[in-house]
Amino acid sequence: MIIKTILLIMIGLAGGLIVGCGVVAFLSVLGIIPRLTQISKTGSMVYYYEWAIVFGSLLGGWAQFRDIYFHLPALLLSPIGLACGVFVGMLAAALTEVVNVIPILAKRIGIDGHLIVAIMAIVFGKVFGSLFHWMYFIDR
Repeated sequence: MIIKTILLIMIGLAGGLIVGCGVVAFLSVLGIIPRLTQISKTGSMVYYYEWAIVFGSLLGGWAQFRDIYFHLPALLLSPIGLACGVFVGMLAAALTEVVNVIPILAKRIGIDGHLIVAIMAIVFGKVFGSLFHWMYFIDR
């Protein structure tokens, strides 16, 4: 039983280290955090972005093992959700800009002159998709 427990601990730590290294490699090789600070013009706060990701990852991993529920009023949840959405949106925008996904896609499908229409279609699709998800699936 002790050998089984030790083996399980070693496998869990190894898996966590691999995933953590993958996330760090993803963020550092693509330069997501520096590009995010460039876009938001908050270059002096890179240190805070990095620690926010570290603590957010630790807290998120810890919360996955617990059944945590926050019973907060909608007036308090709305700004929290908005802030989370803005951060994820900015992170996604930095990623697409670093990888140059949108210009490559525009050239491939032949809409070079209508790039703003394609970007707005993506933005509105994400907004309406998120609203549909939150309004339809959350109350069930």
